[in-house]
Amino acid sequence: MSDVEGKLREAAQAHQPDRERMLARVRNGMAGAHAPRAHRQARAVSWSRVTLATLAVGATLVAGAFTASSALNDGERDRQTVAAPDDTGILSTESGPLWSDGSVDPHSNTYWAQSNITLQSGEPLAAFTLEVRIAQTGGVATTGTWQTLPGDDFEVSVRRSDGATVYRWTLKAGRTVPAGRHVFAGQYNHTPGGRDAVNDTYATTATTAGGGRYEVGGAF
Repeated sequence: MSDVEGKLREAAQAHQPDRERMLARVRNGMAGAHAPRAHRQARAVSWSRVTLATLAVGATLVAGAFTASSALNDGERDRQTVAAPDDTGILSTESGPLWSDGSVDPHSNTYWAQSNITLQSGEPLAAFTLEVRIAQTGGVATTGTWQTLPGDDFEVSVRRSDGATVYRWTLKAGRTVPAGRHVFAGQYNHTPGGRDAVNDTYATTATTAGGGRYEVGGAF
């Protein structure tokens, strides 16, 4: 054995490993391995909070937009309900204590129809006239009238005029239309098929017991 080999063997036998130092290095290494994971978890929690906050702000903005849109739609409906006479001469559907609405009865069919006028008054009426014009769209011919108020209180007539069938209710002298909601209807046959009521109109003139004179009207 050479002198070099002998010295190496003696050094190896004399070496004593530092156990505590080795354990400390292992613990430090494990701690370093876990650190990135904890960092990733912290970042995930942070982004979750940002996402939730963004969603909350978005929900608030959507709710605010919906509220503003609803308020705008309500205002638009109010403007449509009360309107001045337009270029066609159609009156507004509300005036003073009077409110009115025209509609085609849902029980109308391919051969026959009924046009309803709903009138609501906040005061008794001492004078009242309602005229309904049903445009001649083909085969239109009256089949009668009716109203929720007593028939004996009105003079009722039906005639043809200017390409339309005209229904007219006139309150008799000394009679009164009570405050409340009332319906008047004109009934008629027509050419088979769907009928367009776009040119049908109605107009009402009324005087309250207190002497106020009001007019309402519209289309169907």
